[in-house]
Amino acid sequence: MAAMEIADFLKLQTQVLWAAFAVAVAFGFIAQRTHFCTMGAISDIVNMGDWTRMRMWGMAVGVAMLGFYGMAWMGWIDAGKSIYTSSRIIWLSALVGGALFGFGMVLASGCGSKTLVRIGAGSLKSLVVFFVMGFAAFATLRGVLAVLRVNTVDKVAFDISAGGAIPMWVSSGLGMEPALAGLLLALLVGGALVAWALLGSEFRSFNNVLGGLGIGLVIVAMWWVSGHLGFVPEHPETLDAVYVASNSGRMESLTFTAPMAYTLDWLIFFSDKSKLLTFGVVTVAGVVVGSFACALMEGSFRWEGFRGTQDTALHIAGATCMGVGGVTALGCTVGQGLSGLSTLSFLSMIAVTGIVLGAMGGFRFQMWLLDRE
Repeated sequence: MAAMEIADFLKLQTQVLWAAFAVAVAFGFIAQRTHFCTMGAISDIVNMGDWTRMRMWGMAVGVAMLGFYGMAWMGWIDAGKSIYTSSRIIWLSALVGGALFGFGMVLASGCGSKTLVRIGAGSLKSLVVFFVMGFAAFATLRGVLAVLRVNTVDKVAFDISAGGAIPMWVSSGLGMEPALAGLLLALLVGGALVAWALLGSEFRSFNNVLGGLGIGLVIVAMWWVSGHLGFVPEHPETLDAVYVASNSGRMESLTFTAPMAYTLDWLIFFSDKSKLLTFGVVTVAGVVVGSFACALMEGSFRWEGFRGTQDTALHIAGATCMGVGGVTALGCTVGQGLSGLSTLSFLSMIAVTGIVLGAMGGFRFQMWLLDRE
């Protein structure tokens, strides 16, 4: 009986990994097709006053929020079982890490998800960014930079007994069921974001709606795969509740900084039987495959290299900033920005603020470089 239970567990693990890979393929395909990009959305506003791509991003957050708390209300997932809803608020890490990530994504021509999408479309520049970012992320997770992070910014924190997500505060303050509080806030905030996106007449095109709705549903699907399909109340050997194939030990959705590090670790130590294929690793691969498929279908696949020494240096510096910043902030523009905000996490709001401020600094730095030339 025990052997059958373990066999069933391993079978479920395989199903979860394939499901996560398939959903990540959809993310890569949609992102390549619609040019979904957080840095691009901020850049469009700063340089052209165009809010179209930001409306796409806002719609994605709104849809993800509605889906996440809709599933929590129906009892499919436990909204409190993600890293974003922890009661310990490491606000300085989120702010500083977010700013470093935002600055880096401007220098590296896009965030972690955009890097993977561009690799699929033929960018050798982005392949270099991937390796540098993954190395810097691993050093910040477990290496020399991890010691620095833990002993500095991570120490500046405060605890919120109710939990780290706003619905938890409402539930605690009003004596309301947590699932109902989450659903009502998601309808209010998420619904407002979707309405705001659709109110823009310039936004209402097939590609824009596909980007907003499609990416939002991908985030929801990932929460379902990890939090519902992949949840086992009793592991056949330890008898503990477990989220199958999770790197964090909790319910996960899309994020890309730490998974890049896990991907490099898995590739380098592939023959080590203790290095198992995980949720994060397959999603990194899935995004590249999805983007590649779309680029081939559209005829937009092009090899791309660096323009010169300065271009190379800026991308390497940007990748390093993203690797360090993304781990420090507990997520990137997708991790904290889409997955985190879908939970209405207070920490995610701080991290996203840091990312936007960092990106603004990055644009100013680029202008300074242009003025020098």
